[in-house]
Amino acid sequence: MNIPAKKILNLAGFVICVGLMSYALFAQYQLVLEPCPLCILQRLAIIGLGVVFLVAGLHNPPGAGRYVYSLLLAGVTAFGSIVAGRHVWLQLIPADQVPACGPGLDYMWENFPLADVINMVFKGSGECATIDWQFLGLSMPAWVLVAVLGLGGIGIWNNLRRSS
Repeated sequence: MNIPAKKILNLAGFVICVGLMSYALFAQYQLVLEPCPLCILQRLAIIGLGVVFLVAGLHNPPGAGRYVYSLLLAGVTAFGSIVAGRHVWLQLIPADQVPACGPGLDYMWENFPLADVINMVFKGSGECATIDWQFLGLSMPAWVLVAVLGLGGIGIWNNLRRSS
């Protein structure tokens, strides 16, 4: 079996991330699904993966450079998995245990210190627990979790392998 070169797979990862972000924007502006704070952080994870894939694909480093890209992909994958996993958890807890709706992310950025913003976002709120969209029985955050883990895993493997 002939596996495509590292460069091709990294650039393919970038294209997939562009597709994911394009759909997120389509869902926001055409399907009128407003993103909650955790959704915004998941978008940042997808953008982060895309940037690492693009730079790795353009750079296509030999030797030790491949470890740097693998480490960057692992970090972004961990961040995206934690955020998406937290979002999925909020959607699965019983309705009586869901936190109350909180302020929007813009309001939080303008009025609270960064540590408080991060704390409030990860606590989640009522709008984060709402499931507005599903495909094959999974919510959008569940699909983001699948995508982040899949892309991250393939990206790490791709950049660590010795072949070109």
